[in-house]
Amino acid sequence: MKLLRVGMAGSERPALLDAEGILRDLSGVVPDIDGALLADDAALGRVRAAAESGELPVLDADGLRVGPPLARIGKIVCIGLNYHDHARETGAEPPAEPVIFFKAADTVVGPDDTVLVPRGSVKTDWEVELAVVIGRTARYLESHEEALARVAGYAVAHDVSEREFQIERGGTWDKGKNCETFNPLGPWLVTADEVSDPQDLLLKLWVNGELKQDGTTAEQIFSVAEVVRYVSQFMTLYPGDVINTGTPAGVALGQPEPKPYLRAGDVVELEIGGLGRQRQEFKPA
Repeated sequence: MKLLRVGMAGSERPALLDAEGILRDLSGVVPDIDGALLADDAALGRVRAAAESGELPVLDADGLRVGPPLARIGKIVCIGLNYHDHARETGAEPPAEPVIFFKAADTVVGPDDTVLVPRGSVKTDWEVELAVVIGRTARYLESHEEALARVAGYAVAHDVSEREFQIERGGTWDKGKNCETFNPLGPWLVTADEVSDPQDLLLKLWVNGELKQDGTTAEQIFSVAEVVRYVSQFMTLYPGDVINTGTPAGVALGQPEPKPYLRAGDVVELEIGGLGRQRQEFKPA
């Protein structure tokens, strides 16, 4: 299933995109799309039955805002330097273990919402990423099979980053990762049964129409299954938690000088095969 949330920010209602690409209203079946729904097999069964019935009300998608596909996100765990080609372009050694940092849930916006360039920023960068949405509690997992069984679905994430704040201002990466609007998510939460192999997904990103990133999850240093298993050794993952799994080569940081960092007025578009497409206009904070 392709689950999404539509409507004004803060007032989104649940919806789904059916097999014919028709947008349908789910608000009469479930109150929202969140961790509680993803952990409830009976509720998900009702959603599937309603989707297959073809009787859900049709929504007019024209002019309708698409919000983040997941409400009440618990935590966003991010994996840094997780693509061989991205490590090479930035001159970094591939990590021996996954590099973990966090984004606050309040950085999440809709896939086509405005992204704000922080005040004083000169190094705002783009990063298309595969987001993994947790649907079952995960702690101390022992195998990749157990890890994938905890995954409810996948989504497109844009891990917007401010490189000066991240790298040059001391401390951890978090200052460059948690600026307002720095995690567009969606358009859809695609349930795991529709993604036969999370290591065979194409990722692309354009800036002002120019292709900048053109990669594949096959380049990941640590697979989706290994990332979920590994993270569960250090923290408990709950339904509604999200893991951003890293970005392929092509970010501004990896380009020759002068690096083409983002400015107000730029437009970024990104997509992952089968998971949908985003478009954001950048404006000053």
